[in-house]
Amino acid sequence: MIKLIDYIILFMFFITHSAFAGEAAIRAEMTKKFPYSKIISINETPYFGLYEVAFDDRLVYTDEKMNYLFSGNIFDLHSMKNLTEVREKQLYAINFETLPFELAIKNVKGNGKRRLAVFTDPNCTYCKKLEKEMVNLTDTTIFIFVFPILPGSEEKAKAIWCSSDRLQSWEDQMLKGAEPKAEKECDTEALATISMRAKKLGISVTPTLIFEDGVIKPGTLTLELLEEHLKEARQMN
Repeated sequence: MIKLIDYIILFMFFITHSAFAGEAAIRAEMTKKFPYSKIISINETPYFGLYEVAFDDRLVYTDEKMNYLFSGNIFDLHSMKNLTEVREKQLYAINFETLPFELAIKNVKGNGKRRLAVFTDPNCTYCKKLEKEMVNLTDTTIFIFVFPILPGSEEKAKAIWCSSDRLQSWEDQMLKGAEPKAEKECDTEALATISMRAKKLGISVTPTLIFEDGVIKPGTLTLELLEEHLKEARQMN
């Protein structure tokens, strides 16, 4: 005679097996659809029957049958907690203090107490949009890591690095469209080091922002969102 505990064990086995089967199927299908993206993990969520798919650079959601792909934030309306952001911090956050600050072009605004790192390209349109948003930031130290990945960017990056005032040359290029000119011969090995560090961090797009709490955000952000993330990062530290 089968006891109740046996039914429970069989039921739990079925549920667990089904979950793993779903995750395995989703991994196989996602690998086919996104062959050049690395999948870190796949987990069933407790909401809407969705599965969380963590790629190496972003977090997305899909249904069990993989008819749809969702990209965006999921909030718990009871606590108003951003569940997606919590998971992103767990999956992608780095130690901010390990960044090579000595290789950055430093822009100190106001008291500079808040800190923000940006990997950015002198030819990147979205980087220029971000730069215009950051103009109005206050009390923030911005560490600019020049990361030339677009055609023609390396020459501009070297010219900026070899100028007498790197910050001024950078801002002239990004905000005014003024072509940078190298004013002296100099060692540009720092740019290669920045590139290597970016690759180790999994950064492959510009702009990519890193906040003090280690959260990495690829893409440009509005001033309002920058302020929001900077405030959250300070609260975490």
